[in-house]
Amino acid sequence: MSNVIVVLGSGVESSAEMLKQYGADRIVVADMAPLSDYSSAAYSDVLFGRIEKETPELVLFGASVQGKELSACLAARCNAALATDCVAISWEDGVVKATRPMYGGKVLADVQLEGTPKMVSLRPNAMDITLTEGAGTIEKYDAVPADSPLTLVEKKMETGKVDLTEADVVVSGGRGMGGADYAVIEALAAAFEGAVGASRAAVDEGWRPHADQVGQTGKVVSPSLYVACGISGAIQHLAGMSSAKVIVAVNKDPEAPIFLKSDYGVVGDLYEILPAITAEVNKLKL
Repeated sequence: MSNVIVVLGSGVESSAEMLKQYGADRIVVADMAPLSDYSSAAYSDVLFGRIEKETPELVLFGASVQGKELSACLAARCNAALATDCVAISWEDGVVKATRPMYGGKVLADVQLEGTPKMVSLRPNAMDITLTEGAGTIEKYDAVPADSPLTLVEKKMETGKVDLTEADVVVSGGRGMGGADYAVIEALAAAFEGAVGASRAAVDEGWRPHADQVGQTGKVVSPSLYVACGISGAIQHLAGMSSAKVIVAVNKDPEAPIFLKSDYGVVGDLYEILPAITAEVNKLKL
């Protein structure tokens, strides 16, 4: 059984060499101008052609915003079984099982996929990365996507920030912040070299941009450490961070539901507690 990685985009050939260290037998590179900006129509068209050629048993995607959309498009096109937003996957004796959160992260369901191909999207950071040096060969894929009725009107890119879904540490603030001053959150996130998140309540108040929202209607994160500050712990928020390896809650309400989900909890004023934690983290870095 061979492992094939498909890289799509424009100017992405340099990424192929880096991917050799992850054990791929072959790395297929579709590097062309029509793929410079993501489009579900163009990307699914190119990938569909490759799936028909390779006839894989299993196709994996990242459970990012784009990955979820792309996997759904291809699953429909291939008439394939799809498990989305998964946190684990196993393959034994030809049987593929995926583990995914349900009911706002309250339970983990093991689902078995049937048919060929099977498709799974995995949450970022849900599984450890293992370096496996291989002799992966690189080949070019010159498929041309069909014309799409969609046209990119505008693209805005944020720079200088750690991507929320890729961060190893996420520090989030909620309604308990009391306002748009997130300095204590940003300082702790910077000490950990992590990312700043927010609950839906904080975003709705206009304190943080929607790009920072963690939850069912925001981004799903799976960091090694998630620090929830002034967040009550509504089901919608838990759905976005319940798969974090360690959850720490800071809240002045000892009855806050977030404490039931946390590995560690601190009851108190976050404006006093967070600077103290930040100071200790910075001491350890000296």
